[in-house]
Amino acid sequence: MELRHFRYFIAAAEELNFRRAAVRLRIAQPALSVQIRQLETEIKARLFSREGRGIKLTEAGRVFLDQARKTLADVARGVALAQHAANGDIGHLVIGHNGPAELLAFPTIVPA
Repeated sequence: MELRHFRYFIAAAEELNFRRAAVRLRIAQPALSVQIRQLETEIKARLFSREGRGIKLTEAGRVFLDQARKTLADVARGVALAQHAANGDIGHLVIGHNGPAELLAFPTIVPA
């Protein structure tokens, strides 16, 4: 399962229409349908009931939608935290020192 499966599923669930979801995602509608079927096969549950040209979420689909949104939010939060850590905005700094450094260097270095 890949993150794009979550994005594709969420778009289809919000639009309740594969064509509109495909336009929103900027992919071809048949490709979206294939990805949704692969996702359903992988999780062994039907996420949508297909009725004519329309689709509706099944109970499994409603449960999965909530979890898919949480998963993508967690991923976005993880990316943001990693970027902050890479920029030195968050994280831990360990400094080894001796007695004189504590009295002479730290009072000028730490505030800076």
